[in-house]
Amino acid sequence: MAKEIKEDYQHSDSGVSGQYKTWFLDYASYVILERAVPALEDGLKPVQRRILHSMKEMDDGRFNKVANIIGQSMQYHPHGDASIGDALVNLGQKDLLIETQGNWGDVRTGDDAAAPRYIEARLSKFALDIAFNSKTTEWQLSYDGRKNEPVTLPMKFPLLLAQGAEGIAVGLATKILPHNFCELIEASVKYLRGKRFELFPDFVTGGMIDVTNYNEGSRGGKIRVRAKIEEVDKKNLVIRDVPYGITTTQLIDSIIKANDGGKIKIKKVTDNTAADVEVAIELAPGISPDITIDALYAFTDCEVSISPNACVIVARKPAFLGVPDLLKISADNTKALLKKELEIKLGELHEKLHYTSLEKIFFEEKIYKELEKKHETWEKVLDAIDKAFNPFKKLLKREISREDIVKLTEKPVRRIYKLDIDELNQQIKGLQENIKQVRHDLEHLVDFAVAYYEGLSKKYGKGRERKTDIRLFDTIQAKSVAIANTKIYVNRAEGFIGTGLKKDELVAEVSDLDDIIAFTKAGKMKVVKVAEKTFMGKDIIHVDVFKRNDERTTYNMIYADGKTGINYAKRFNVTGITRDKEYDIAKSEEKSRVHYLSINANGEAETVKIILSPTSSARNKEFDFNFDVLDIKGRSSVGNQVTKYPIRSVKLKEKGKSTLDGRKLWFDETFGRLNMEEKGTFLGNFEGDDKILVIDTEGNYEIVDQELTQRFENEKIALFEKFVPGKIITAVYLDKDKLQYNIKRFKIETTTLHNKFLFIKEGEGNKLIKVSTDEEPVLAVQNGRGSQVRKAKIKLNKMVEVMGWRAIGTKLTDYNKSVVMDWDKKEKENPQKELF
Repeated sequence: MAKEIKEDYQHSDSGVSGQYKTWFLDYASYVILERAVPALEDGLKPVQRRILHSMKEMDDGRFNKVANIIGQSMQYHPHGDASIGDALVNLGQKDLLIETQGNWGDVRTGDDAAAPRYIEARLSKFALDIAFNSKTTEWQLSYDGRKNEPVTLPMKFPLLLAQGAEGIAVGLATKILPHNFCELIEASVKYLRGKRFELFPDFVTGGMIDVTNYNEGSRGGKIRVRAKIEEVDKKNLVIRDVPYGITTTQLIDSIIKANDGGKIKIKKVTDNTAADVEVAIELAPGISPDITIDALYAFTDCEVSISPNACVIVARKPAFLGVPDLLKISADNTKALLKKELEIKLGELHEKLHYTSLEKIFFEEKIYKELEKKHETWEKVLDAIDKAFNPFKKLLKREISREDIVKLTEKPVRRIYKLDIDELNQQIKGLQENIKQVRHDLEHLVDFAVAYYEGLSKKYGKGRERKTDIRLFDTIQAKSVAIANTKIYVNRAEGFIGTGLKKDELVAEVSDLDDIIAFTKAGKMKVVKVAEKTFMGKDIIHVDVFKRNDERTTYNMIYADGKTGINYAKRFNVTGITRDKEYDIAKSEEKSRVHYLSINANGEAETVKIILSPTSSARNKEFDFNFDVLDIKGRSSVGNQVTKYPIRSVKLKEKGKSTLDGRKLWFDETFGRLNMEEKGTFLGNFEGDDKILVIDTEGNYEIVDQELTQRFENEKIALFEKFVPGKIITAVYLDKDKLQYNIKRFKIETTTLHNKFLFIKEGEGNKLIKVSTDEEPVLAVQNGRGSQVRKAKIKLNKMVEVMGWRAIGTKLTDYNKSVVMDWDKKEKENPQKELF
């Protein structure tokens, strides 16, 4: 009995295991093929295809309640009304295949659509043009066998790339980003013409996108998407759009979270979104708007990364393709469908021509009179008519069928007497011309397909221009923009630093992303992350925030070698380090001691007074030492010998000057950033107090410092250079009110930093045309067109005296759209000529 039970158990276990393996594979295949992943041919998931097919069946040109559409779709889709309703709303929000009426929600704010009974939809004209043709559609039975549904729709457009797609299946996912309607058509035409093309995502939510690592939308690629943030003034910022896939609610929540975490400091954030996105941010007092913008990109959903993964169903199997491959396949498929439609149309035209020719012969040759003769049977009547056609059969394209003759006999009697033979001749001529045209289109299929795409662009492309700006993004270092959100303390004697030592000495306000550097009396150095409490070594003599790769901050040090007692002086930088590793900056002896350490932001070399021990045998027990005699070396260098006698103390005698050249700055026009990495235009060598002059196209000047975190709108910059006090600025601007160009020369008289001053006449339409800081600027002016062109070169420093920065200036010439002005670089010495 036990043996039988055991055998039954084993048999049952084997059966369950086998069924599990089969069922799991069946389920995984079903989810991949029938739910989550779109088909390559039409770019649709099954539920989307069934919705569109149902809407086509219901289509009468009027709107239908979404609830009715859902009910109709349930005849084809076996997964209930909720999944159909969600998919329908998703299609409607893409504003491509479905026209909507009512509250369909908002992808920007995350607001849901109204209930299905309250909203309506119908197929768009675009959908009817590109997605439906019963003659070229392959059909299959629905899930219950009651109805026919399309295997795929005959899609004559790269819908998959236009709408995008996202889905998660069993062990598989797809994410195809949406692309621009007009650009897809242009790329399809280029491909058909054998030209190269590029495609990048475009989002209905707008924003900015960096496609450097897009990798053609294939696996492993990545894009960065940013919201556009405007600086209203020094206290307020406005976010004008949201990144793709992020709602305003999510965006605001991420901003609040960053503020609560101390990453940014804001006073208030308000969602004013209505027809357009508007998220207003009020900054806390004293907070830089430029740093806050960077911090918003670094710590909030104002910037997100998206990794595409283009997976589609090809021949009932998932396949991973790139965006160019998807477009090429779509264009080839469209061309094949157009060919099929033309072939069907050609066959129909031939049939119509055949019957019209029969009809003409039937009446013109009076063959219809066979109907008036007395024949024994109806069959003999038909045989007589067929026999009467014998002389004309060679003129026809195909044999006369019995159905053709029956159809002729069914013509009403009145048609016989009122027939206009000329009308039939016109019909035949028109059919022959149509056949000729269709044959021409078939022979020139690429031209026909190109014309088809161009027709789509002309008919539906208006208002579908690119919404997302393609730009290169700078890499924001989180440390450089993180707001100080905690305080670091030090217990020098015990050798501890940290945020939890609140009873000890305050060092600085820091962010939790900062690194801290500390030096001890024993000549040890260590860099650590901000933490509650960290041991650095007893007798800490210096602690501060560490700046990695800082080649300007110079440490001047005097120390005693513990083994020999000799005292050395050295100057060194600390650039790259390994965090939490202890470094020796003096000789690695236990008794080595640091007598003096100074930190110099710009490589200053001071003079110190060295006092030797009274018991030393040195003749001079006091002397000065200037660090200027030392070169800056690495932190592990021994240094130069100062004295072999024991030192009692080292004191600062005189502050030194920088021994470094001014730091070199460049302006990167791509990102609108200052930098020291030789990117963009070289501005010059800058000392500590040097400033930068910025003049914009609206006629404002601004003096700014050298802070690298500043952001500048390069599109609006007319002049960007190192500021030289007293230098004369020459400007030409348009006075729109008086319809004239004015010229003025002036010096910067204001001293306030980071404030804009309007130096042209205030008024609507007034704008800066040209600006220069050359000592002798020469302006080349051209007016008129063709043979009426007049040219002049004007030496402006001789024409206009220097005036105040608020002055309106002197008239140069009348406003004319044909006037062209530019600085003349070659002939500055030309005398002034008569100006038109």
